[in-house]
Amino acid sequence: MYVILVYDIKSDDGGAKALSKTFKICKKYLTHIQNSVFEGELSEAQLLKLKMELKPEIREDRDSIIVFKSRNEKWIPKEMWGVQDDKTSNFL
Repeated sequence: MYVILVYDIKSDDGGAKALSKTFKICKKYLTHIQNSVFEGELSEAQLLKLKMELKPEIREDRDSIIVFKSRNEKWIPKEMWGVQDDKTSNFL
């Protein structure tokens, strides 16, 4: 499935550590495309593993993650405005 993951980590005490760990975990599974946004193809098992790795890092009372899922990238048309740094062009 095609996944877009967006996270919001509060920049308070402990926020820098949570942000760093969240970024590193997401980068293992998905392509970093912009600040707190990642995208890519994952199986259900990979998505579950990603979720399990992120769960201890996210402070449920302060931070959030949104995951958009689609069967295929073609069902989510992408339009870029401003700087055209399309980091997703490395997909095969």
